[in-house]
Amino acid sequence: MLKSKISIIVADDHPIMLKGTQQELEHAGYNVVAVAINGASAMEVIMEHQPDVAILDIEMPLLNGFEIIKHLKKEELKTRFILMSYHKEKGFMVQAKNIGVNGYILKEDSFAEIELCISEVMKDNTYYSKSFNDDFDLVTETELKKILLLTPSERTILRLIANGNNSTQIGEALCISPRTVQKHRSNIITKLDIDSDTNALIQWAHNYKEIILTL
Repeated sequence: MLKSKISIIVADDHPIMLKGTQQELEHAGYNVVAVAINGASAMEVIMEHQPDVAILDIEMPLLNGFEIIKHLKKEELKTRFILMSYHKEKGFMVQAKNIGVNGYILKEDSFAEIELCISEVMKDNTYYSKSFNDDFDLVTETELKKILLLTPSERTILRLIANGNNSTQIGEALCISPRTVQKHRSNIITKLDIDSDTNALIQWAHNYKEIILTL
């Protein structure tokens, strides 16, 4: 498809970043139909124009990029969503995958990579910045699948463990007995396929804290 036929909306609360991205896209021949400086404005212009591509910053006032995408996915728009952020943390990547983001690029990436991302999502492919290597994606997907085997109660307990709570504190927070907490911990260890050792679970929760806290 010709670049001039690809309609794009850009949203970023940093004026310099917003203007720079808009100018780069327009200079390259893309059709930038609107820009927005906060999440609420982004939601409005996306609904109004229903562009082929929406490039969104994650952290914006009023609504963040994730919240915008979650809401608009329910509207079944044709729009492909690309997040553009400084964040490289696992938790952001996992959250992006969970809500079906089409592309995830970093603000430090070259414009050539932004164009590659646009090209791929327009083919209905998913594109993540080359800054994330294949091993990172594989580990993230593997551990995410394990966590998704847990019940809602087990995930709640795992989040509390990841935040440094011991069994007594977890029991008090959830109004359940220490014995019930221990039973949940045992089930979690089995489903995550880790050593049946309290310290092993604590270490695992620490290692994948960014993933755990997004679920």
